[in-house]
Amino acid sequence: MTVRRVMGIETEYGISVPGDPGANPMVLSGHVVHAYASHQGLPAARAGWDYADEAPLRDARGWEMGRGTAHPSQLTDVEDPTMANVVLSNGARLYVDHAHPEYSSPEVTSPRAAVTWDRAGELVMREAAERLRNLPAAMGVPVNLYKNNTDGKGASYGTHENYLMRRETPFQRIIAQLTPFFVVRQVMCGSGRVGIGMESRTPGYQIAQRSDFFEAEVGLETTLKRPIINTRDEPHAVADLYRRLHVIIGDANHCDVAQLLKMGTTSLVLGMIEEGAITRDLAIRGPVPTLHAVSRDVDLRSTVELMSGERIRPVEVLWAYFEMVRDYLDERGGTPDEDTDEVMTWWERVLNLLETDRDAAAPYVDWVGKLAVLERYRDRDALTWESPQLRAIDIQWSDVRLEKGIFHRMAAAGRFHELVPQEQVRAAVTMPPEDTRAYFRGRCVSLFPDSVVAASWDSVIFDVPDSRALQRVPMLEPLRGTREAVGALLDDSPDAGTMLRRLGAASVGGGTG
Repeated sequence: MTVRRVMGIETEYGISVPGDPGANPMVLSGHVVHAYASHQGLPAARAGWDYADEAPLRDARGWEMGRGTAHPSQLTDVEDPTMANVVLSNGARLYVDHAHPEYSSPEVTSPRAAVTWDRAGELVMREAAERLRNLPAAMGVPVNLYKNNTDGKGASYGTHENYLMRRETPFQRIIAQLTPFFVVRQVMCGSGRVGIGMESRTPGYQIAQRSDFFEAEVGLETTLKRPIINTRDEPHAVADLYRRLHVIIGDANHCDVAQLLKMGTTSLVLGMIEEGAITRDLAIRGPVPTLHAVSRDVDLRSTVELMSGERIRPVEVLWAYFEMVRDYLDERGGTPDEDTDEVMTWWERVLNLLETDRDAAAPYVDWVGKLAVLERYRDRDALTWESPQLRAIDIQWSDVRLEKGIFHRMAAAGRFHELVPQEQVRAAVTMPPEDTRAYFRGRCVSLFPDSVVAASWDSVIFDVPDSRALQRVPMLEPLRGTREAVGALLDDSPDAGTMLRRLGAASVGGGTG
């Protein structure tokens, strides 16, 4: 078993205009996307999104919701010509989603790569905001962007994860064995938040930004009645072989270690579920209220009640999952690959810190680091949790601007542990991962921008001279279309038409490569 699998992160960014709380967020978000696309010379107006294989109403439990009963926010397979949408040269998607600019990272195969290309999205958003601010006065819009999950006034926007799984894994098993993990995972990777409740009306601080906004255990929705386990069955891959687990319960992380653990521990737990190797029943009584309670226990002293009647602390639940994974890896023998070893090492280290010296986890865990800063302000200025100053600090923490974002300023001072060097993140802004189909998608956008008319996670559509019809290249196998498979072909093709002719039979059977 390995932590490696196809995975990715979708991040919606908070957006505002200083001094103009009534500004239209959908229009502003469109400005953000177009500003970045035009600056990079990307065909934002030409290259749209290919919705042919989208199926947002298909439920993993075996049915499909009727379009007439679905909330409009669920109909993500309908093209809106007023919404900006562009595929980036690194294979990511930058578009407007639910009145927020969203960066959806390209598919990667390791948690460390997920950290890299998600952080690249921060640079994309920072560049877009700077471009808007520097336009002539008649055109410029002073937009501020925030990598967070709530505005503190009742609105929440998502950071979603995606993991490719084997279709043969029973979904009911996924629900039963993953729910307890998601209830307590926030202890390692929550981003911290000032205020309790959806509208932050109760003073206080909590571990995770998203927890209060979840109201159901299982469901298809993502913006209403948010469920701990989302059942959208939209694999963006060969449906008979794969499912894409769409995870909507995570926070937007700034800390590399927390982000690595969010993706890595989830991938390992999914691997155990796929293997049928979860040996301890950790089902929690009342998962939704327990999720809320865990988020509010910053001292990590309270317990959760298992269905068996046993009461244990959230950190102990995480230890139970860790020990099952460790024992399974030991039983299999051999040395884990370096990605798996990295995640296991950090998992053990962070749990030890949270259990014995919570504050020492500040360089690695977002909510602990943010709490330490807020407590210093509270001590210095005798502030209570009702203080507007603390709420402002909470928002400013996630500002994408280097000179304004509190996290970025502290990171520059060495206060947080960096796993991925900045030069690798900068490279990931324009270059796609080399070991997934994102390589083919991103390189085609870069090399043949005038010929790519649309793309999606599992296709690229070309319009080339001397062809009467658009040509669609399917990419239903996420591990095809890699640099090893098509790199030389792309580099040696002077235009898209030549590339497509040379590709020929390589695209037969469900993908490039």
